[in-house]
Parts: sequence; structure tokens; C-alpha cells
Amino acid sequence: MARVGMEARDLLEALLELAEGAQLEIRVLSRRSASSEFAPTESAACRVGDRVWVVLVPDEPAESQAEILARALGRYRAGFLESRFVAPGVRDFIEQMAGSGGPD
Repeated sequence: MARVGMEARDLLEALLELAEGAQLEIRVLSRRSASSEFAPTESAACRVGDRVWVVLVPDEPAESQAEILARALGRYRAGFLESRFVAPGVRDFIEQMAGSGGPD
């Protein structure tokens, strides 16, 4: 993952740690659940009341999962991020993804 100087897996781990602290509801589909007929085909995030749910599909690359987490953190938990130290490369990635306007 050249744009932040980190491997995709390391970036994903850093984002998962932040997401836990920010109280995002993270669900990683099991491979069995992901193969069912009505399972999501890509990772996504949504707000339900005050809660933010992030569903990660296990077959997606770590970079795609990191993008979804970064968008969710940037859009729904910006205040949390402002009050925490976040490594500069991770913060840059979150800001880039939150402003990208891509689907989540």
C-alpha cells in the first residue's frame, strides 16, 4: 500500500484498532455466511441511529476492507479521531478515503 507507506494488512490492523476504540460495530462475515445466496458481496458501512455498523466480506482484499473502515471512521467518528493520536500515514489515508465520496 504505497500511498501510506504501510502494507495493506498492517493498515487494516491499525484501522480495526481505531474502530474498536471509536465503538464501531465491526462484523466479519464467516466464509460460510459469505457464500449464502443473500450475503453481501462487498464490505460496507452504515449508520443505524447512533451506531455505525461495518460489515467486512472475508474474500475482499485487505486494501478494500481498509478503505471501508477509513471512510466509516472519517465520516462517522471524526470527533473521536481528533481527540486521539493517529499515525500520520493512517490519518492521511482516513482523510483521503472520507473525502473520496466512494460507496460504503
